[in-house]
Amino acid sequence: MTIIRFIWDEGADTSLPVPSYETPGSSGADLRANLPADLRHLGIVLAPLERRIIPTGMRVEIPAGFEMQIRPRSGLALEHGVTLPNTPGTIDSDYRGPLGVLLVNLGPEPYVVHHGDRIAQAVIAPIVQFSYQQVEALGETERGTGGFGSTGRK
Repeated sequence: MTIIRFIWDEGADTSLPVPSYETPGSSGADLRANLPADLRHLGIVLAPLERRIIPTGMRVEIPAGFEMQIRPRSGLALEHGVTLPNTPGTIDSDYRGPLGVLLVNLGPEPYVVHHGDRIAQAVIAPIVQFSYQQVEALGETERGTGGFGSTGRK
């Protein structure tokens, strides 16, 4: 099993659970809102269409050759319209800053993010880097240059 090393940010609530998998078959570990002390009893209100970075209170060390993908939680999206505008978000292996989750409220009502709420999922994925080479022509395919919607509805 690959280990993701982490440290708590200064002022983080270290009594909150670390990211964990809810079931043995889960691909994403739940990330929790770790709010500053002055907001823990109030929460953070996301107005409709508002975007905010919600802190997790953590900094991570992702092994070289991997990335951490930040993905929405389906229940938040279905029940409240709260999701990630840049899904999946990517945390690169060389980033050591605070781990925040960019949330957006697409629902019609304000949504309160409470301290300790599960707000997103972290998926660890291998990365393959490529180099790019300019050529005179690309290989032919049956699809060719057909773009958006070119393969039909069925």
